[in-house]
Amino acid sequence: MPPQTASEQLRAKLKLKQLQTRKQFALAKPLAHQLLAAKQFDLKKLPPPAHLLAGAALTGTLLLTPASASTSLPEKSVEERLAAGLSTQPSLGNWLASRLQTLLPATPGHLTAENETKASILIRSAYGVNAVPEIEGHRLNHSFGWTGYEQHLRRYPGDTLSQHDEERLAGIAPGRGGWGYFTYSKAQLTPEDILREKYYFAVQTLYLSNWRTDTQALSKWYKYRKMIMINPQNGKAVVGVVADGGPARWTGKHFGGSPEIMKALELHTASRKGHVLLYFVDDPQNRIPLGPIQYNLNQPTPIRT
Repeated sequence: MPPQTASEQLRAKLKLKQLQTRKQFALAKPLAHQLLAAKQFDLKKLPPPAHLLAGAALTGTLLLTPASASTSLPEKSVEERLAAGLSTQPSLGNWLASRLQTLLPATPGHLTAENETKASILIRSAYGVNAVPEIEGHRLNHSFGWTGYEQHLRRYPGDTLSQHDEERLAGIAPGRGGWGYFTYSKAQLTPEDILREKYYFAVQTLYLSNWRTDTQALSKWYKYRKMIMINPQNGKAVVGVVADGGPARWTGKHFGGSPEIMKALELHTASRKGHVLLYFVDDPQNRIPLGPIQYNLNQPTPIRT
């Protein structure tokens, strides 16, 4: 049997990696895997993007090219990597955290008007998300404060903790969330419903100055309102939606995060709380996905180095 060419070897490696990734996805996300299977959605039938095929060909060429110390490239700064869309966690988070910390107030509340603008620019530069403390005339009583570790919410009547695929140690709230069930039955549960519960925020709408007089309008506006929560200690960020009210003032906390959000922010151990920045996401076209952000969404998927 003749020896494989470089392209054939690369193709075999990519095929093996595909099989391994599919298996890891099925094990790590069993519920999502079941939902895709139920809809007869087969990941392996997706055609590979042209830029990935080109990248694979380029990779094969580079693998066959001997390295030379005289041609090595200098290490890029984080700013240069941001511009090129190459930065990922943790370097991206550290870059953002070091700059946000100089803008935050000493106590929970709001940043100064100047620092609010600077924070929005930093978040957009790092993650490609247009994040603002006020939108359409709406602003929470705090944009910087304490967040706590919340329980899972019941997505439909009869939902149980065993139906949730992650962070079951958090338990499940005995009743519905502040905006009710996410859907009417398990049969009607959609991937969007699952993500909304998985990445939800609790916010103190009850303490807004006009809540009692404009309850209906405010409730409608805040329901599933997209926001971004950032841990200023490490720069990690998660996009989620408002789906519950609270916490109560006597807790000393100003926001709440779902178990998955708190884990992504690395606030799920010890006291299970921490200082965070919570901004609205200005995303009228609904292009920003829910979940942890690992790179600048305005740039191509970065090369992890």
